[in-house]
Amino acid sequence: MELKETLLSSFLAFDAEDGPQNKLQKHRRDAIEVFENQGFPTKKLEDWKYTSLRGLTKESFSVFPKKEVSLKLDNVRDYILQDVDTYKIVFVDGVYNSYLSETTHDGVDVCLLSAALSKSKFSPIIKKYFNTATTKDDSLTALNTAFTCEGAYIYVPKNKVVEKPVQIIHFSTGKNPNLLLQPRNLIVLDKNSEIQIIERHQSLDNNNSFTNVVTEIFTEENAQLDYYKIQNDKNSSSLIDSTFISQQKNSHAKVHTFSFGGKLIRNNLNFYHHDKNICSTMKGVTLLEERQFVDHHTLVHHAHPNCESHQDYKGVFSENSTGVFNGKIIVEKEAQKTNAFQQNNNILIDDKSSINTKPQLEIFADDVKCSHGCTIGQLDEDALFYLQSRGIPKKEAQGLLMYAFSNNVLKSVNIDSLKKRINKLIENKLKVNIGFDV
Repeated sequence: MELKETLLSSFLAFDAEDGPQNKLQKHRRDAIEVFENQGFPTKKLEDWKYTSLRGLTKESFSVFPKKEVSLKLDNVRDYILQDVDTYKIVFVDGVYNSYLSETTHDGVDVCLLSAALSKSKFSPIIKKYFNTATTKDDSLTALNTAFTCEGAYIYVPKNKVVEKPVQIIHFSTGKNPNLLLQPRNLIVLDKNSEIQIIERHQSLDNNNSFTNVVTEIFTEENAQLDYYKIQNDKNSSSLIDSTFISQQKNSHAKVHTFSFGGKLIRNNLNFYHHDKNICSTMKGVTLLEERQFVDHHTLVHHAHPNCESHQDYKGVFSENSTGVFNGKIIVEKEAQKTNAFQQNNNILIDDKSSINTKPQLEIFADDVKCSHGCTIGQLDEDALFYLQSRGIPKKEAQGLLMYAFSNNVLKSVNIDSLKKRINKLIENKLKVNIGFDV
């Protein structure tokens, strides 16, 4: 049985269950109909031209974990920020782990989506925001909506600055083999609020896993969001991450994406402007090896005047790895005085590595400042020779150059402990010691 048929059969059992998710029954039934009609996307679709899901769709994934797995802190200490005080929402094979988590309702709501669905005091927020920012005709988003049950729920009230960052961490242990995880996150920042969020997906063994996560984020007037995604899975794990950000007047949303590992990673990052004076920032660093594959799809929809967007993605590809960047900026006729920037720079280390990049501008306004560009090249041989002439071994010299290449993205990370952690991940990925732990 193909994966599509398995999922449709599983939905019948899921839909019959009595639980908090039944509050979303209409959303779920409408969504499963979309998925049934469209199925998984194929390379015949323009947005999926360079990305094939054929290998995944032939696997026999289960949507329900067969057993609950417990983890001790010592087993996952390296994946959780410990040297800074944070709220934490931790999932193990899709199941909430209270031992590793720290939630709160003290001035800000940081809790489970299932808890928000089960309590009436959260109903106004759920009713107003849930599934309103997503693309309704996207089959993978629809699939996630159909099976929505668990994930992170974050609500920041008016005039609140959340002092502690929030960590959302998903562990895949392999103890439930061939598991399809579908977390759903709902994040709402009310007027004049601020928050920092770190989201991490981490597989712990080499068993197959597939995660299809959807995150909806709403930044109301003057809200400030700082969001970091860390993706460093095993080569047996696949991730499709779809994030939809709806912005209101004078808000600023920043998203950093660090993709360091995984069999297949697809990042769909969508920004929608609903008023004037909005700023959207998205930056990314990709370091791949072996047969790893990462596809970054970005969209910024400028629909109002005096707004800005800035995109800067760096990629380093070695061995047989493949990267894709497809960035689209749409500037509507009404969006005068738009300032939009988009840049994608890539380095190919080995002859068998590859990158497909397509920056796009669709501009219907005449008073705008927009630019886009991409580069594909190799390490600077002159710079490499200079470093070697100063006594630096070739491997370390290559590592320094690749680090410098991505540093303009790293320097905008505003959480010091996270910056150190990412630096260490880069060091491990490059397999060199260039002093990041100093």
